[in-house]
Amino acid sequence: MASSTTNNTTTTLVLGGTGNTGRRLVEQLLAQQQNVRAIVRSKERFHEIIPENANLQVIEAAVLDMQDSEFEDVVQGCDSIASCLGHNLTFKGVYGKPRQLVTDSIKRACKVVQEMSIQPSKPIKVVLMGSNGVVNPNGMDNVRPFAERALLSFLRISVPPHKDNEDAAAFLSEEIGQDKAGGIEWVVVRPDDLIEGEVSEYEVLKIPKAGLFGGGQTTRANVAHFMSDLIMNDDTWKKWVYEMPVPSNI
Repeated sequence: MASSTTNNTTTTLVLGGTGNTGRRLVEQLLAQQQNVRAIVRSKERFHEIIPENANLQVIEAAVLDMQDSEFEDVVQGCDSIASCLGHNLTFKGVYGKPRQLVTDSIKRACKVVQEMSIQPSKPIKVVLMGSNGVVNPNGMDNVRPFAERALLSFLRISVPPHKDNEDAAAFLSEEIGQDKAGGIEWVVVRPDDLIEGEVSEYEVLKIPKAGLFGGGQTTRANVAHFMSDLIMNDDTWKKWVYEMPVPSNI
C-alpha cells in the first residue's frame, strides 16, 4: 500500500465530492489536515455527507456553468485538482446530458489553469479518476483479447459514460501531454472494479493485470487513499506523473 506521508499542507479542488469515491477523498484529505475546496451542486446535500470543517470550503455551483473568472477564483491558490466526477447509474444519468461531463469539466479546469492571470509557482497536479476499461493512448497496455476489444468498441458507441472517461484521459495524454510550460502535470487513476470497503492493502500497477473479465477489485477507499497520496506525497507523484496507474486490492 502506498505511503500517506504528507510533505506539506496542500490545497486541493475536488470535483465530484458528493460521489461515493469523491467523498472518501475529501474525508481522507481533511483527516490529514489538508485544505479542500469542493464544487458541488448542493451544499445541503454535501454537508449531509461531509460535516463542516475549518479546512473545507464548499462552493455551490455547476462546474460547466461557472464563468471563467469564477472558476479562476476557486482554482487560484490550489496545488491540485482532483476529479472524481461520474454519471449516475440511471437511464437519465447514463444517456442524459451532459454526455461529456468528465471530459468537458477536465478541459474547463485545464483551460482556466493555463489562462490564469497569476500563474502558480509550480505546475498544478491534475488527478483524474477513470476506470480499468480506459485504454491508455500511449499504447503500452497489453493487447486485449478480441472479445474485450469488441465489447469496448460497443461500449464506446452505446454507453456514453465509458467514452466520456476515455476522452477525458485522451485529452490529458494527447492535448495536455508533458509540456510543463502549460502549468499542468497529470495522472489518470484507473482502478479495478470498484467495491465498497475500508482502506486495506493494495498494489499499484502500470497496466490492468487481467482484463475486463476476472480482473481485480479496488475499494473506493483505496482509490481515494491512492489519489490523496498522489496529492500529498511528491515522491509518489514523481513516480506516476504522466502515467495511468491501476490501484488494485491485494
